Amino acid sequence: MRKARAKKRPLLPDPRFHDTLVTRFVNNLMYDGKKSIAYGIFYEAVDIVSEKTGEGNGLEMWKQALTNVMPHVEVRSRRVGGSTFQIPQPIRPERKVSMAIKWLIGYSRGRNEKTMAAKLAAEILAASKEEGAAVKKRMDVHRMAEANKAFSHFRF
Repeated sequence: MRKARAKKRPLLPDPRFHDTLVTRFVNNLMYDGKKSIAYGIFYEAVDIVSEKTGEGNGLEMWKQALTNVMPHVEVRSRRVGGSTFQIPQPIRPERKVSMAIKWLIGYSRGRNEKTMAAKLAAEILAASKEEGAAVKKRMDVHRMAEANKAFSHFRF
C-alpha cells in the first residue's frame, strides 16, 4: 500500500451504560447518521430484554448474545495453482466483534416483529440462549472451516 494505515479513532462511551462496545453496536445499527434514533432503538431493545427475562440486566444478556454469536475461525479464499481453496483461519479479536455485531443486527432486521427494537430484542434473547439466525450463521462458518480443515496447510 502506498499510504500509511489510518489511525483508529477512539470511541466515546455511550451516555447510559458508559460502554464503548455499545457505541460500536449503535454505530453499526445507525442509518443515515441518525445516531439518537439508533440509541433509542438499542436502549428500548435492552429494556424489552430485561423485561422479558425478569432480571434487571438486559445489557448482560446482550453481551452474552454477542459472545455466543462471535466466530472463532473463518474461511478465506486462496488461489493455488489454478484452483481456489477455502482455507480456514483464526480471526483477529477486533474482527470477531465486528462480525458478531453485523450478524446480530442483520438477522434482527430480517425478523417479523413490528418495531426494530422488538426485532433486536428477540434476536438478542435467541442468541443468548444459543439459538436464532445469528448463532446459526456462526455454526455454518465453523462447519465450513471444519470441512475445509484439510486445506489449512495452504495458509499464508
